[in-house]
Amino acid sequence: MFLNGGLPFVELSLVQVMPDSKSDIQSILDRLPDMRTPLRECRELILANAVMVGEIPAPTFREEARIEYVRNRFAEAGLQSISADEMNNASGILPGKTGERNILVVAHADTVHDESMSHTMQVSPDAVTGAGIADNSIGLASVLSLPWILDRLGINLESNLVLQASSRTLGRGDLSGLGFFLDNTTVPIHSAICVEGVHLGRLSYSVLGMLRGEIVLKVAPVSTWDESSGRGAVAVLSELITKLLSIRLASVPRTSIILGSVSAGSSYNVPPTRARLKLEVRSEAAGQVSAVRREIEAIVAEIRAERNVDVEFQVVSRRRIGGIPFGHPLVTAGRKVMESLGIEPKIAPSVGMLSATADRGIPALTLGLTEGSGLQTDEESIRIEPLFTGLSQLIGVLMAIDQGGCDAED
Repeated sequence: MFLNGGLPFVELSLVQVMPDSKSDIQSILDRLPDMRTPLRECRELILANAVMVGEIPAPTFREEARIEYVRNRFAEAGLQSISADEMNNASGILPGKTGERNILVVAHADTVHDESMSHTMQVSPDAVTGAGIADNSIGLASVLSLPWILDRLGINLESNLVLQASSRTLGRGDLSGLGFFLDNTTVPIHSAICVEGVHLGRLSYSVLGMLRGEIVLKVAPVSTWDESSGRGAVAVLSELITKLLSIRLASVPRTSIILGSVSAGSSYNVPPTRARLKLEVRSEAAGQVSAVRREIEAIVAEIRAERNVDVEFQVVSRRRIGGIPFGHPLVTAGRKVMESLGIEPKIAPSVGMLSATADRGIPALTLGLTEGSGLQTDEESIRIEPLFTGLSQLIGVLMAIDQGGCDAED
């Protein structure tokens, strides 16, 4: 048989036998290393989706064209209940044999690159290069390709797969797309996998406390050369940064302030009147992010009063500590799947899509698919060969969830 628009069905004994025991996924693990060979035969399909997705600009809040492409591909795959909601999330359901549970497989559709940047994808024998390919065009392309891949491998899950391209994820989008879907869907989500392009081995199951914010500073223009020293927005912002760096942060549990971006000025000899600092506060401890926020607000108020300048601190996004414990069966299955494929798990907390599932009590993992470099530049690149190991990993975790091996004990 043929899946609509896809590759011919080929029966593969390596995926036909499912374990009877909820607690034993060994028969899945034994077969995963051999899965990479037939996955390589899906190379052209996956890369074609990656190029098509990647060459459609999708900056946060302007993902419409990319979402339309996703919906069309879902239709070609024969998915059911295809929709785009008010937040521009594209979703479709790949029905399982029984449909007794629904597994969400989600990749974010938006990127940090706006329409002014070239989105041309360059494909070589070993890599794909182009703006947004690692974050997250290859992840989204892999989710799009799943119906054809599973058909090619002869895998027919018991569970429904809810495939989604999530919008308004990054920056000021603040996960509002995925959050809206989870709050409004009528489909009960049993568990979820958040798919990221990089890095292979990533295993995130918990969420850090996090705050992202911007300090925006405005000063009066300098009228004479004598007044220029120490009076521009850069000089005042530098003073503010020095005070931020003096905040005492706990090392156990870890708390950090990341100064991510400074923008100001346009010339050598004209002190700028505006400056902007983007920062992020992260902590493993409940309450620490709020405590650091209060110190930042106090510093901003101090600079405002002492320097008589217009300065404000704007919170862009927040994350609450959450997720599932290390001993949860879903985490255990993820680790076993990685180890069976020779992947060294890189366990790290997340501040991404996993936060939306954690806030709603949905067991979930974030997985990376391949290796990449040049993130958030026009030279962003991913390696092709590790992708087949990453996809084997994704399918292995899906199979483990499907056969009940990832369910927590009541």
